[in-house]
Amino acid sequence: MLDTLKRVFGFQAFRPNQEEIIRNILAGRDVFAVMPTGGGKSLCYQLPARIMQGTVVVISPLIALMKDQVDAALENGISTAFINSSLKPREMSEVYQRLRNHALELLYIAPERFAMPDFIETLKTIPISLFAIDEAHCISEWGHDFRPDYLRLSSITGVFPNVPVAAFTATATPGVQEDIINKLGLRSPYTVRASFNRQNLFYRVTGKTAIETQILEFLGDHTDESGIIYCTTRDSVVKMADFLTANGIKALPYHAGLTPEQRKRNQEAFSRDELTVIVATIAFGMGIDKSNVRFVIHADLPKNIESYYQETGRAGRDGEPAWCILFFSRGDIPKIRYFIDQIPEDKERTIATEKLNQMARYASHNVCRRRHLLGYFGEEYGDENCGACDICTGTVEKVDITIDAQILMSAMSRTSQRFGIRHIIDVVTGANTKRIRELKHNTIKTYGAGSHKDKNHWRFLVDELLAQDVIHQDGDKYPVLKLTKKGQSVLYGKEELTALKREETKTGRRTAQDNEFKPFDKDLFKRLRVLRKTLAEEQQVPPYIIFSDRSLHEMCRYYPATLPDMKRISGVGDAKLERYGDDFIEEIMAYLNENPGIPVPDREYPALSVNPSRKKGKGETIEKTYELFREGLSLQGIAETRNLSISTITGHLEQLIRDGRDIDIDRIVDPEKRNAVEKLFLTLQVWNLGPVVEHFNGTVSFEEAKIIRASLQRKQANL
Repeated sequence: MLDTLKRVFGFQAFRPNQEEIIRNILAGRDVFAVMPTGGGKSLCYQLPARIMQGTVVVISPLIALMKDQVDAALENGISTAFINSSLKPREMSEVYQRLRNHALELLYIAPERFAMPDFIETLKTIPISLFAIDEAHCISEWGHDFRPDYLRLSSITGVFPNVPVAAFTATATPGVQEDIINKLGLRSPYTVRASFNRQNLFYRVTGKTAIETQILEFLGDHTDESGIIYCTTRDSVVKMADFLTANGIKALPYHAGLTPEQRKRNQEAFSRDELTVIVATIAFGMGIDKSNVRFVIHADLPKNIESYYQETGRAGRDGEPAWCILFFSRGDIPKIRYFIDQIPEDKERTIATEKLNQMARYASHNVCRRRHLLGYFGEEYGDENCGACDICTGTVEKVDITIDAQILMSAMSRTSQRFGIRHIIDVVTGANTKRIRELKHNTIKTYGAGSHKDKNHWRFLVDELLAQDVIHQDGDKYPVLKLTKKGQSVLYGKEELTALKREETKTGRRTAQDNEFKPFDKDLFKRLRVLRKTLAEEQQVPPYIIFSDRSLHEMCRYYPATLPDMKRISGVGDAKLERYGDDFIEEIMAYLNENPGIPVPDREYPALSVNPSRKKGKGETIEKTYELFREGLSLQGIAETRNLSISTITGHLEQLIRDGRDIDIDRIVDPEKRNAVEKLFLTLQVWNLGPVVEHFNGTVSFEEAKIIRASLQRKQANL
């Protein structure tokens, strides 16, 4: 198990609960596991797929999620495929043929397949080692995302009595857990309730005032980071996406009103880092496997804690720090109640109402966010201070805020109530900005009157005054602050104000920018991201599937200079080392050569997992590919024989061509097609594969373009 973990997946140790789950699966026992998003559920069935005899069948609810997981497994050298409605008849036939030939370690399918008797009969004819059911809460009416199609999965244990079943979910209360086990008919399963605590996530609830401006301010501090913004309605999604785009943010909408093609296109653009923000209704999310989401923002109140937890769980799946921001207004509650009131079933309506009340209590109570979330799922949080939520990184007390309110409102009044939040705070704190100097606001009496406190304090005060109707915002696109009658009364000393006020404190153990997470070279990280995106475009996969942000961060701490060093980076297994190791080492060494003063730290590496006598060098494995090609095998045949992906075999042949070896390219690419592609390369005068593949509208694959490029480069080198 440990050897496979290190060789195939590039990890030095299991995450909590993974080893026990896998041992029970290998022993043929049913498993039920509640594990948080990012907790490593997929490894619990992908690793057994490499060890066990037969095919692991994974039931997954959304096509996009299947594709990403299949791509990720293939990158790790696991023979994997999926069957769903997106496949063309010929592609479907090829997958069935591979399944019947026992050439698949992993097969992903949708639950709807179990309504097809022919499919069940096919499964009966092949050796199945495990059924893995992802998003298992979908089988329970008490769960937050019930899907009738999942009820068909209750037949698995009866039809395949000798095959173990493992069910996984990220969100299930103890009651839902019992319902899932009963519905699926699991047989004395090994049960795991992993901690729901995602230590790398920072939870914050902020009063909702001018939501678009508030989100824009947050994004200003998180440039070039990927994030999801959830809104309740389609109209609010479109409005938010348009607003962000108009303000220079690369954002696209995602909601059920878009065509399937539009949704797919927008989601793929987000997955491939072609935009930074996706604005979505809850229709978006279960199909996203993107590991480098650095923030999740809820612009509206979610309808229940399960949804909120699962949606925030899409942040920081790579284990790196991430933000979870909820903008809360009590005005959201009646909007959700209206939709709940339309539910015809009394029982379902009652459940939905109680879940909404629980969500509102989470947003409005000044208690540790983490303790509240974990308590909902039946888990007790022992620490007094979690150090990673807005409550625990500050103290909550009732204080008199009259004087500070007067300072703020005086600045508003002396600038004629014509400016927004950021400018007023700049005036109060004495910021030396060009705009303040041009407007001569540095000469007014209130300029710098609040410089003894930081901007976070004044931002909180603005939110508090807005909430208490002391001030209000006027204007939609660029709202300015105005005094209300109550505000004028406070400003002129006729009324006092108090508030529950949180002040930042230095006692918190951790924030999302973290003390606990080690720093990394951000300049090198930018370069490695560019390289990763280039390689991902060539492979036609999302960048995080090449390497996660976590792997890149580690490279940017230790600057691996050799393949053995790169092998010790988390997430670099044998297949990825062979495919990408040299490219990343070359980029790292180029960076160090350009920046000779950078200190490279010594690192105590753990012992390598692979016995050197068993590990084949890169040259040796390429020679094996060459030998099989000379014997007449096709690319697909070599890949299946060697249990490697097509892209890896293509990489071998590409290197062999550049080395001047005897490769009959006409066996791989039709000569007429080859000539057309060569002419395009020469016309474009660039070697990027993307424009070439796009030009031929899918009739030329990346693998074919790679082979032709290598041949042409070899020809030019010999001129």
